Amino acid sequence: MVGPYGAHAGSNPALSAGVVSRQSPPKLGGNTFPVSPERLYCGAMTTQVIVVNGGSSAGKSGIIRCLQAILPDPWLALGTDTMVEALPASLRGSDGGIEFAADGQVSVGPEFRALEAAWIEGIAAMARAGARVVVDEVFLGGPSSQRRWQQALDGLRVLWVGVRCDAAVAADRELARGDRAVGMAAAQAEVVHRGVAYDLEVDTTHTEAMECARSIAARVE
Repeated sequence: MVGPYGAHAGSNPALSAGVVSRQSPPKLGGNTFPVSPERLYCGAMTTQVIVVNGGSSAGKSGIIRCLQAILPDPWLALGTDTMVEALPASLRGSDGGIEFAADGQVSVGPEFRALEAAWIEGIAAMARAGARVVVDEVFLGGPSSQRRWQQALDGLRVLWVGVRCDAAVAADRELARGDRAVGMAAAQAEVVHRGVAYDLEVDTTHTEAMECARSIAARVE
């Protein structure tokens, strides 16, 4: 099924990563990362939510699978596609729900927005109840999309991660995977990042998913 924002990044986690951090990487004994991330966590972790934002076919889901494998505590992976798969058929392809144009553009209506708001609050409640959650998102609204999450996650320790990918590379992945509307990857490659503030950015154009995940894991406290 075609996801709402192309939130899954494909089944091959090796299609990912290259790091562009806006803050200096942590230093361990005078050496900068990479150091096996499993060695970074000797005490309780305080980061409660990791929000991973990027366009369709950018490589997010592969990175998230790697994060789940290397972080010492169990982390749930939830995303926009998860929500859309739970929608009734009547809200798929409707004005009030979510629609996918032939060119890959996505539009959502008021019924979708209402359910999305409840979905976001639900994930925040899970985090407050003790679950650690990695969110796979596509901020089609840029900063307005981020604000919805910021309001819901207020008071929680959140790591904001941007996953970038060259539009042409993402488009090639889109064709190879065959489960996205053609044009979605190129349409979303840049727009989802405009005006969004991150703690860390990665570029998946040339680098592996595990390398990217390790860079993110190094920032989890």
